[in-house]
Amino acid sequence: MSNEKWLLRNRKVDLKAMSDKYKISQLLCKLMVNRDITDDNIINSYINPVYENLHSPKTMKDIALAVDIIKRKIQENKKIRIIGDYDVDGIISVFILYTALKECGANVDYEIPDRIKDGYGINENIVKTAYDEDVDTIITCDNGISAIDQIQYAKNLGLTVIVTDHHDVPFVEENGVRTFISSQADAIINPKQIECEYEFKSICGAGVAFKLMEVLYEELGMNKEECYKLIEFVAIATVCDVVDLIDENRIFVKNGLNMLNNTTNIGIKALKKASGLEDKEITAYHLGFVIGPCLNASGRLDSAKKGLELLLMENYEEAENLAQEIVDLNDARKKMTKEGVDRAINIIDSTEIANDKILVVYIPDIHESLAGIVAGRVKEKYNKPTIILTKSEEGVKGSARSIEEYNMFEGLLACKELLDKFGGHPMAAGLSLQEDKVDELRKELNNKCKLTDEDLTRKIMIDASLPLEYLNINLIKELDVLEPFGKGNAKPVFGVRDVKVTKAMLLGKDKNILKLRLLTNNNLTIDAMIFNDLENFENKVIEKYGNEGLDNLYNKFNNNISMDFTFYPSINEWNGNKSIQIIVNGIR
Repeated sequence: MSNEKWLLRNRKVDLKAMSDKYKISQLLCKLMVNRDITDDNIINSYINPVYENLHSPKTMKDIALAVDIIKRKIQENKKIRIIGDYDVDGIISVFILYTALKECGANVDYEIPDRIKDGYGINENIVKTAYDEDVDTIITCDNGISAIDQIQYAKNLGLTVIVTDHHDVPFVEENGVRTFISSQADAIINPKQIECEYEFKSICGAGVAFKLMEVLYEELGMNKEECYKLIEFVAIATVCDVVDLIDENRIFVKNGLNMLNNTTNIGIKALKKASGLEDKEITAYHLGFVIGPCLNASGRLDSAKKGLELLLMENYEEAENLAQEIVDLNDARKKMTKEGVDRAINIIDSTEIANDKILVVYIPDIHESLAGIVAGRVKEKYNKPTIILTKSEEGVKGSARSIEEYNMFEGLLACKELLDKFGGHPMAAGLSLQEDKVDELRKELNNKCKLTDEDLTRKIMIDASLPLEYLNINLIKELDVLEPFGKGNAKPVFGVRDVKVTKAMLLGKDKNILKLRLLTNNNLTIDAMIFNDLENFENKVIEKYGNEGLDNLYNKFNNNISMDFTFYPSINEWNGNKSIQIIVNGIR
């Protein structure tokens, strides 16, 4: 494991003035400021995530143009084909466009590329097939911004093309000057375009698709409420595409979660049941770690169309069967992922790669759709930028995941002569190269990188020091206002020093949960739960107090061991009684 450093966030802001202005506690103000939520409009939509605080879609470049084209194509009954992507955002974007366009009377169908056979985005085969099948108009979603040649090909065949996307706009760079390039599509809707005046740049692909449909519904005089029913799906894509959960994204997710908990969608109901969430309250966590990965698994190990078909189903029995199949696929994916992670760790720990600042690991037979997940897990373990490579039909293909201190896109750009293809963001990228270049890439990336040991030290950012005796039920309930948590709105981390631990107990059928009895400064007892890394806790106790200290902690009361914790407070309900406990996520 990498070593870590605990740091207290300290932003100079007049918390009292902010608290008076927005009528919320100073603690909430501090937590929002720590998340860079300081702009009036963003604070407003953060505290009141209501539909009235959504931005007008009409400021989005080309949206009026696209709606005019679509209206005309519907009137002329021209054949429209939606082309999406195989991840959750892509599947949901297709679902939103398809459902809404059908509702508007369009003659519409869809195509999702195959992850391994077609790769990402629209390609010439898909365009040619559309042309052969008398498609008149192609609408891309969650892809298309960089498909310059493919769109040119479609235009040459006489097709109408509308692009909806949220990915970075491609550019060519000469002598450090970047020139952005765009395709010949009839309309291009993407808030990341420099000429686009839309004020929120971070919506996901499904968010862009939703905005287009919102304007179409209005132009056709359809009920806006009907359009807003799609927000429960936008919420899934927003969480799973890991965009910042502030501004509009927060409005989508907060409202979407309420809708998902009372959903009438047969596919979602069946998926909740198959994955054991039937009676649970669905949170952002479930979207990101249960529902999303299940939909994603169909695109990874089978066809993404299965995930989409599930959402479109009208027969509950059929939906139950497909949902079960998708959950089984996801279980297989989890098992394969764990094996992949174990193998990568094994390779790193037993070779000189362990000394590298950027980890490049080649595992020829790992399933190529899992390289990104494995890279993410390995990055978490070592706190180092990680690239996992696997053998593909044309050579070697891989996925990269990075840490805040290293821009992976720029790193790959500096080694582009070794690569066949690459693309992505500072934190995540994809690449392909020839097998004989793998070692060279590893050396080159490491030679060029300027990462220091300090950069690679894991930084635990603590929002506030919070003595345990200050905890009460009202404070914990107030923290609920901050949910849903995710990127750009991380769950708060509180710190407390020198806490006395008087007893420890192992719980759970596998004895893998640790419950500690703590003593506060005013001599009240409070429970602490540790759900992972028990070994770490035991090692730290032994280090300072010896094996005897650990034995006493498990077998006797009134021990006097003291530790620092990072934690999040919660309310434990048991037999109708409520008590306060803390969930520990760091120990020192």
